[in-house]
Amino acid sequence: MYTIEILGSNDTRSGFGAGLLEAGKINPQVVALCADLTGSLKMDAFKKAFPERFFQMGIAEANMIGVAAGLATAGKIPFTGTFANFSTGRVYDQIRQSVAYSGKNVKICASHAGLTLGEDGATHQILEDIGMMKMLPDMVVINPCDFNQTKAATMAIAEYEGPCYLRFGRPKVPIFTAPDQVFEIGKAWTIFEGADVSIFCTGHLVWKSIQAAQILAEKGIHAEVINIHTIKPLDAEAVLRSAAKTRCVVTAEEHMFNGGMGDSICQLLARQMPLPVEMVGVNDTFGESGTPDELMAKYHIDTIDVVAAVEKVIKRK
Repeated sequence: MYTIEILGSNDTRSGFGAGLLEAGKINPQVVALCADLTGSLKMDAFKKAFPERFFQMGIAEANMIGVAAGLATAGKIPFTGTFANFSTGRVYDQIRQSVAYSGKNVKICASHAGLTLGEDGATHQILEDIGMMKMLPDMVVINPCDFNQTKAATMAIAEYEGPCYLRFGRPKVPIFTAPDQVFEIGKAWTIFEGADVSIFCTGHLVWKSIQAAQILAEKGIHAEVINIHTIKPLDAEAVLRSAAKTRCVVTAEEHMFNGGMGDSICQLLARQMPLPVEMVGVNDTFGESGTPDELMAKYHIDTIDVVAAVEKVIKRK
């Protein structure tokens, strides 16, 4: 019941690069802008294929967002690329004023999100970005789980009319979603069905939650695992349907408790279906330098932490 096929491993940023190239092939209005991190964002293939549609903006992220907004006004579909910290925190005013407020069709694509950026440390990691972006009216926020889903999500936002935030990461992680999938913005994916607890997970914590469900199954606990790849708009119907069945919830994400996916789910449940919730995430702290595995363990966003949260919340049913 709790088996899943692993198709290989790769980083989700490479899924973005592959999806950007395909989107560029499909639609000549797709253009790409990068803030001096072309290799890190895996935008090289797009640059090589469409040099006249690629703009190297240098270390000038605020200007990059402004130029993207201008290109969108002219009918282009601009994808901006830099690290998540610089994609949001450094340019929040420009995103709010030039993109979100006027509903510009700009795709803000952010790599190296969360703690798993690793050794570069707290100045380059960000754990607040989902909250910052989801609070902007009409901003779509997407956090895919593996290479294939990131590729599909990148292609999907190229077809969506309106501002989007796409979050992805640096470390190589298992590939377990279909290579030919159709990505539906705002539609959650139920990976495993179960009756004892609902685990709502996103990004790198999807794989950790799959592993947790397998461990829990050996203990006789049957978890329903749902990938919330689109944090905004949240698939409220899927969340409420699962919660009504299991009557207790765990959320799991590589983000602060404040403002993240779990925050959105708790708000929904508080309004419509109050029940026990435990959250796996980072509790009001910055990160530090270390390997991705070390940091996930230290900040309690690892497989064992999902297992512990499930065991705790079931006792509260």
